[in-house]
Amino acid sequence: MPASLAGLRFPGTRVLLPRTRLAYIHLRNLLNDAKRDRAARISGFVAIWLPEELVMLYMRKGEVVNATCIDDKFTRALPIAEAIERVPAEPEYGEICFNEAEDDQLACMFQALSKPPISWPSEMRVTDPGALFPYLMATTFDGMLEIIADDTVNYLIFRHGAVHRAFLSTAHHGTVVDRVAKIFAREGKIGGLQIRRWDAPAEIPTQAPPALVQAYRDLACALVNRLVADGSGSAPAVAEHARQNLAKDHPALEGFSFSGKPVRDPVTETKSLSNAVALWITEVMWTAGDHGSNAGPLLKELTWERRHMFQSAGLYDKLQWKVM
Repeated sequence: MPASLAGLRFPGTRVLLPRTRLAYIHLRNLLNDAKRDRAARISGFVAIWLPEELVMLYMRKGEVVNATCIDDKFTRALPIAEAIERVPAEPEYGEICFNEAEDDQLACMFQALSKPPISWPSEMRVTDPGALFPYLMATTFDGMLEIIADDTVNYLIFRHGAVHRAFLSTAHHGTVVDRVAKIFAREGKIGGLQIRRWDAPAEIPTQAPPALVQAYRDLACALVNRLVADGSGSAPAVAEHARQNLAKDHPALEGFSFSGKPVRDPVTETKSLSNAVALWITEVMWTAGDHGSNAGPLLKELTWERRHMFQSAGLYDKLQWKVM
């Protein structure tokens, strides 16, 4: 990434909120309005420049579906709740913008800000378009390029070595070829270019909503407490042991704890989260719950108030007991 994050400009199809001081905008109201207002249910991104990092929220049809964070050293995906919490309630510094963008561009942005790039050959002069584009054509490259020129971020999607789509922060006049050529020309200032590549971007994964993560945590704690009340004093130890064993293959369980240790929200999709919790419930019920002899009625009782949420998330379909 460039030396300074503060000046970065990303492409977009329509500016819904020009870059504005964060102190003038209530972030949660902005996000809630995007969900309530039918006209605002668009796909795009909210970029939030904080003093030491850039937080990016990705939106699909008005809903925040994922988040990333960039600082001087790392780029990574963040839990949605944590990303929003990083924005102070009454910020003194920082800026924000809200841009509409196509799904393909959002996929490029998310991949570039959450996954490591593919390395170039050591002898490759990537800032020389006379060497770069013939190389991509010769290798029939399928993937995406991120081109950072000073403060502009640009994305090119390739198919079979040729440019298939372009999302550019530069002026909108001229052909794609002309606009890309201007990025490389820049009056000889080649040193300011950074060019990285990735495989073809996939659709942005939709994170499990923070409310569902909390609902599963509440359910897990309620289950352990109920087993203890029913005479299984080892239930907390069994629950933590099962979580640690399953977390090796199901990282979503890293967002749970039965030892009192604080944890972060998991960065995971709803399907993966529900599957992990169902496997954990099965392990705990078989080990500390009398082999699950009363699992169906107990789970019905513990999940009743949020049954519609759990059913929508697919939990009941993944359990081996019938929960009426």
